[in-house]
Amino acid sequence: MPSRRDQITMSDEELHEFLAEKKVVTCATIGPNGRPHLMPLWYSPAGTTLRGWTYAKSQKAKNLERDPHATLQVEDGELYQELRGVMMECDVAIERDPEEVAKYGLALFARFGATGPDVEAMIAAQAPKRIGMTFTPTRIVSWDHRKLGGTY
Repeated sequence: MPSRRDQITMSDEELHEFLAEKKVVTCATIGPNGRPHLMPLWYSPAGTTLRGWTYAKSQKAKNLERDPHATLQVEDGELYQELRGVMMECDVAIERDPEEVAKYGLALFARFGATGPDVEAMIAAQAPKRIGMTFTPTRIVSWDHRKLGGTY
């Protein structure tokens, strides 16, 4: 008999579909006081590797420069039987080259259907002030309570 954990774990295909469907991840880094710092972040997925960008002077960027690790969570649902999500412990690579950082921004805006010369110009203007972040999971935990069929 499979455990409850085994029953609710998403398959690789389900996990990839879930990450492709959602657009906002909660990103946890460790702040200068040793406490978790949680912030929402747009992301673009490549399987379970997620990419995002943020202002280089943000607390999140400073935290990642000091310690390039983050825990990410993407979630959905309100009632217990609807809850699904993924928690990923990640190593984080930081990109500082503005031309490369702009590619992160273009991918993010494309997910929201925002493309074209005006968007490209806005992203190019912002890229020198930002960093790109690639989140590579070292541990993944997923859940989909819908698989329980309404039972607890």
